[in-house]
Amino acid sequence: MGRTILTVVGVILALWLLMSVIGWVLSMLKLFFFVGFVAVLVFLVVTLVAKGAKSR
Repeated sequence: MGRTILTVVGVILALWLLMSVIGWVLSMLKLFFFVGFVAVLVFLVVTLVAKGAKSR
């Protein structure tokens, strides 16, 4: 009986850990996407300002 209970608790803990890791990975990817998006915006602004200054 004790072995069965420990097996069930082990499976539940493994599923909980798996869901936590999936959440961590998805939030990390969202953060990387946001940082990349901001970097592209900064690049575009700097490029436009540089071209505007060059044409004067």
